Amino acid sequence: MQQRTTIRLFQTGEHRCGYFVERMARDLLLDPHDAHIADAYPAALASGFRRSGGHVYRPHCHGCRACVAVRLVAAAFSPSRSQRRCLADNRHVQAQVAPAQRSDEHFSLYRRYLAARHAGAGMDDPTPEDFDQFLCGRWSQTRFLELRESGRLLAVAVTDQLPDALSAVYTFFEPELAARSLGTLAVLHQVRWAQRAHLRHVYLGYWIAGHPKMDYKVRFAPLECLDNGRWVPRA
Repeated sequence: MQQRTTIRLFQTGEHRCGYFVERMARDLLLDPHDAHIADAYPAALASGFRRSGGHVYRPHCHGCRACVAVRLVAAAFSPSRSQRRCLADNRHVQAQVAPAQRSDEHFSLYRRYLAARHAGAGMDDPTPEDFDQFLCGRWSQTRFLELRESGRLLAVAVTDQLPDALSAVYTFFEPELAARSLGTLAVLHQVRWAQRAHLRHVYLGYWIAGHPKMDYKVRFAPLECLDNGRWVPRA
């Protein structure tokens, strides 16, 4: 019988919520210095945690349960009409899985994306070290799913590969091509990757009902939500 991995759990201090500016937030955090964090990561994902840089965290806010962990059932997924249109509109885009290693091309695209999407938020002037710490994964099995058209890099979906799942960590894309729904396209290609590899799930992080930055996730089905420790189909 495989020995169960135990790891210390911390609670962070209060910080400003990234989704509701009038609220304060707290997180539960796996010990980032524990040598077994990589072993604990798959079970942590299944318990509603998420990776950001070297941290594996879960929202733990007083009086608020807006953030709901969601995952897509890969084998049962079939694209909707709008998703099929997205695939058709981007039919010349090729997807390839690459090592999670920063290149000048990756970093330049990342800087343009942050400057356009997060101007003034403290993230819009990253250093190469910021990129590595946030996206490359010191201990995780991370890959870059690159989307290219005629060789040009359009988007990168930072993806963690687990024994039975993929986890969508972060996606950045060419901001001038936002109308082409490259974020949606990246998820569709992550699902294709999971299906080809016979993986069960694609973890999509947190969904917040009605939030404009999060509502796109419910357009992927069948979606499961973590409810009181159990994964249940989204109604």
